[in-house]
Amino acid sequence: MTRAEIQAVYDTGPEAVISLVERLLAIIAEQQVVITQLTARVQRLEEQLARNSQNSSKPPASDGFARKTKSRWEKSGRKPGGQPGREGQTLRAVAQPDVTVSHLPERCAGCDACLCGVVPTDLQRRQVFDLPPLSILVTEHLAGTKSCPACGRLNRGEFPAGVTQPVQYGPQLLSLLVYLLVYQLLPYGRVRELVQDLFGAELAGGTLFTALGRCYQGLADTEAQIQAAIREAHCAQFDETGVRISGKLWWWHTASTPTLTHYTVHRKRGREGSDAGGVLPEFGGIAVHDAWSPYFQYGCAHALCNAHHLRELQAALERDGQPWARELIALLVAAHRQVAAARVAGASALAAGATEAIVGDYRRWVAAGLEANPPAPPATAAGGGPKKGRRAQSATRNLLLRLERYERETLAFLFDFGVPFDNNLAERDLRMLKVQQKVSGCFRSEGGALWFGRIRGYLSTMRKQAQPMLAAIESVFQGRPLLPQLSA
Repeated sequence: MTRAEIQAVYDTGPEAVISLVERLLAIIAEQQVVITQLTARVQRLEEQLARNSQNSSKPPASDGFARKTKSRWEKSGRKPGGQPGREGQTLRAVAQPDVTVSHLPERCAGCDACLCGVVPTDLQRRQVFDLPPLSILVTEHLAGTKSCPACGRLNRGEFPAGVTQPVQYGPQLLSLLVYLLVYQLLPYGRVRELVQDLFGAELAGGTLFTALGRCYQGLADTEAQIQAAIREAHCAQFDETGVRISGKLWWWHTASTPTLTHYTVHRKRGREGSDAGGVLPEFGGIAVHDAWSPYFQYGCAHALCNAHHLRELQAALERDGQPWARELIALLVAAHRQVAAARVAGASALAAGATEAIVGDYRRWVAAGLEANPPAPPATAAGGGPKKGRRAQSATRNLLLRLERYERETLAFLFDFGVPFDNNLAERDLRMLKVQQKVSGCFRSEGGALWFGRIRGYLSTMRKQAQPMLAAIESVFQGRPLLPQLSA
């Protein structure tokens, strides 16, 4: 309004002024709601832009080339490379080489006399480690009939177990194919190229498909035993991640211990998908996870991943600059180191009073954080009244409320040295499944994902137990799968 228009309203009388002020106040209230909403939106967008692998669950690959936050782990002070006293793995000569090639002079370089009968002296030895010529060995099996000269009975020879077709591939080649597909995560096309380049053999895509199917079928009982062993474990770690099957979003679920791995693929991420894994519904130990709410629906004991907490606390420190976050990070890291040192020393618990002191400091810094991050005021609806529904809180306050509510689960590693500080084991077991997706894309069918999950779980288990991969797969094709140690 111009000055003249305002003067005209004033000259009209008090009622006109009051009406104008009321309209202006209503406009201001509406604009204030919009400003509040836009401010909250800007804050959420700024939080998203500030997220990286150091302060959130985003993968390191999403960081790009930006300089990463300095690691919270202190330097050891040791120089890079092998440390004093460490036994190296230098290539060493063997006592009995497979092939010996002599390079001895046959004639004298001075007078051209024959040196064939002269015994050599000052022999020097050099060994070359290399691969033999690579080729596929074709073995023909013959089974015939012989008539007994004494009684005339006909005796028929039997083919070895597994030799069922006129022409077929053997277990060693099939195990190599499965190893390349499932453990080294090579796509079908690259596996066929590799076999062509190494052995000069052209494989059909159906051969790879058949190899995976046979291995999947042969591991049915072994998978069930691994699954049952994890159910009986004192502590197991659980996690989930998305996967594309026929263009739709499905979910990998993993149950892991230091020696065992089990994968399940399902359409659902929550309780239904976890139930399909067959471990959590009957699990009676301590489940380590990332505090996703469906996990708490199970009646077992729980422990939370502190790697997630450290990243979220780092975000609170970077975003808000609150000192309590730095102190809580230092407390959790120091407690983790104390437990690790005590475990190495053979102890099963911290020294008297140490646990109580850590818990006391933990409560003090969580309380300080809650005081610095009070509840958000009631949201205002567009009409000016209070907005219905649960009041949205900041990410930092939600973290603090979780740390307060699940104190025992957060500090479970203090009270039981068999509980890990974080859930990194389960995350590592899932990481290779994400690598497979990046390399090969989505699965074309649910069956293909099921095959991959069962075989990968078996191979992950055998790798954790330092078992030879190719020998393990070959044993499956021979009908006698190598069983892992099942005490989780």
